[in-house]
Amino acid sequence: MFYQCPKCKKIWQYPIEKCLDCFLELERIPGKETKVIGVSKVVIPTLLHPEVPYFVLVLEDENGNKWAQKTIQEYQINDEWIPLNSRYSAKQNKNAVAIWRIKYDILEAIEKAIGLVGGLNVNSETKVLILPTLISPKHPYLAANTNPKFLKGIIEYLRKIGGQAKNIKVAAQSFDETPIEASAKKSGLLDVCLKNKVQVLDLAKGNFVKKEKDRFAFQISEEVFNSNLIINLPILKLDFQLGVKGAIENSLKFLEKESYFSLRRQYSQEEIMEKLQGAFPNYLTVADAQTIQKANGLTALLGIILVGFNSINLDRVFAEIAALKELPECLKKVKIENIPITGRAIGEVKYSIKN
Repeated sequence: MFYQCPKCKKIWQYPIEKCLDCFLELERIPGKETKVIGVSKVVIPTLLHPEVPYFVLVLEDENGNKWAQKTIQEYQINDEWIPLNSRYSAKQNKNAVAIWRIKYDILEAIEKAIGLVGGLNVNSETKVLILPTLISPKHPYLAANTNPKFLKGIIEYLRKIGGQAKNIKVAAQSFDETPIEASAKKSGLLDVCLKNKVQVLDLAKGNFVKKEKDRFAFQISEEVFNSNLIINLPILKLDFQLGVKGAIENSLKFLEKESYFSLRRQYSQEEIMEKLQGAFPNYLTVADAQTIQKANGLTALLGIILVGFNSINLDRVFAEIAALKELPECLKKVKIENIPITGRAIGEVKYSIKN
């Protein structure tokens, strides 16, 4: 992916926000055809590249843009270059989880990862409800809330595939004494919504619908059932008690606050999270795992995105990537080998995070 200024036509390989000379937003110019114009074979291992042999290619697209690419697959000059995402088939299985690395462009990563789980069918009339993680008034670099760039990326993606989808709502609510408005402003998420003219909802001020699942009676926001597409947009974290705070835990914010705390007096949070999934309509989780918060509150760069329609499977995959030794009960029941995984392999992105 390259980026071009619409005025001076200068091109960058990195998604800087504005042209350095014209101060205009850059246009994305994806390449469709790429060929190999140079090949170097490396046989000497280094600390950063221990596995050899590998090849460093010089590639050129139909627009004349050139860049270097590392690969373990051997190519010859004038061969067609096959991008990594083209080598994977989309999984139509609703239990599948897609893993993709975020290199520079969050929007590009969102496009590829969602495509790997079958894509979305969105038009200008589709009613979309987005639930980011929004729990505290902290700046984005602390990785407490969904990164505002991630929210911006998913809004841009929806409008790109949906013909300027206009019925997008971003929802949240506070489960503590901190006003949700304070968290939304400090996190940068409110600013993204205002700039993109997206409706903002405080779920606590709306109506709730009773849904029963086994012995559980949930009060779920009416907005969930009035929407055609629900996108859970959590930031993934590690936690001393839960092990993983991610997709399942974030979905609790669709519940009415008082009814949730009433359930907590009878059941564990893990039981509530597990049973709640069966009370929801089908929804997509697009998980921000670019910078994650460790159990001790410090942050670590992971640089990936996880996407799937099964939140329990997605959290289980994240736990495996993070190399957690102890899993919460609801994740222990899920065998990692039974989850269809597409995109990057877990071994490619596995990251041992010590407290």
